[in-house]
Amino acid sequence: MCPAVTDRSKPHFNGVVLRWARESSGVSIDEAAKKAGTTSDKVQAWEAELGVPTVRQARMLAELYDRPFLEFFRDELPVLAPLAPVPDFRLYHDASELKENRELTKVRMWAEEQRLNTLDLYEILGEDVPQVPAWLASSSAVDPERAAAEIRKSLNVPIEAQVGIPASERASFPRVLREKLERIGILVLKASSLRSLDARGLCIAQFPLPIIVFGNEAPSAQAFTIVHELGHVALKQSGISGAPNPKSSSAYEGTVEDWCNAFSAAFLVPEDILSTLIRKPPNPAPRIDDAELKALARQFAISPHAMVIRLVKLGYIRSAFYWDEKRPQLLKEEQDYRAGGRSEYYGSRYRSSRGDLYTSLVLEAWSTGRITNHNAAEFMGIKNIRHLEDIRSRFDV
Repeated sequence: MCPAVTDRSKPHFNGVVLRWARESSGVSIDEAAKKAGTTSDKVQAWEAELGVPTVRQARMLAELYDRPFLEFFRDELPVLAPLAPVPDFRLYHDASELKENRELTKVRMWAEEQRLNTLDLYEILGEDVPQVPAWLASSSAVDPERAAAEIRKSLNVPIEAQVGIPASERASFPRVLREKLERIGILVLKASSLRSLDARGLCIAQFPLPIIVFGNEAPSAQAFTIVHELGHVALKQSGISGAPNPKSSSAYEGTVEDWCNAFSAAFLVPEDILSTLIRKPPNPAPRIDDAELKALARQFAISPHAMVIRLVKLGYIRSAFYWDEKRPQLLKEEQDYRAGGRSEYYGSRYRSSRGDLYTSLVLEAWSTGRITNHNAAEFMGIKNIRHLEDIRSRFDV
């Protein structure tokens, strides 16, 4: 939540809040000292209010702790709602649990803060919070093929918006999906750090305003992740999602993650459309040529990884081809992916991370005088008001 400073005329640096921010983010004294370019003794002194950091040092610590800078001037500790329990469905090994859990907790805290901010903005504007429609509900006992077809139809995502679109427009397909989901009351956020945490996506199934978070994957992979997390929303099942581990693939079958993967694949690659583009063999083929796989994936504006999973599921290709040969190659390609190009304008990354639903509410509240310039910048996580002006000038309110 955006913090309030009780005495703006004589702000008092609160060492107790500084310590709370460090401890709640899981950062050690030594890590904080390194970030601020000082000694551990100095940081301990600041926390004991036996001195104060410079403004620059305080801002660096606020960035490290992922807390608002002005929070250090509060009279009392912030009251944070407890994090909702979110099952971790990542199936991987050899990860640094302490670091991974701390960083993922920061992503979750950020996502839940955006949700609370959004609820606040609806209240400030005097508008009703959108409710997720009743048709977006399913069960893991329901065939994911049927659920995907029904939900795609209700969401109004025509196959023409996806299949066979020009190459220049394929990267925009995840934006189409994001816009559709935001219109029905789902907060869709982007956190670039997810990929480095071996996580593909995150769903916090709180209603109203359930949250979907996707990462900095290739646009073709983002589409699969977004729809996978939509499956979690339909099941009302929160989760941190990652790639399945081949060593536990048999145990993986029949799980929530397995259902959501099947749901996403069926949503993005309807079987009847696929059958018009490739002939299904009487028995699963031992493999598929790379060129053919990539061509099929391009047709549906999805990743080769998503496409080969779909082909295995429908019996076009043997599962051993995916698990033993293709999966390691595809995971490496995804790990090596680097987003190219520069943002159209600096403020676009703030808009991209929070989405158009959130951004439009901030701009409406700001433009109608219900919140100040400073409040609007805080809601967007922006330090320079000029970048907020950039967003407004390029946003069709």
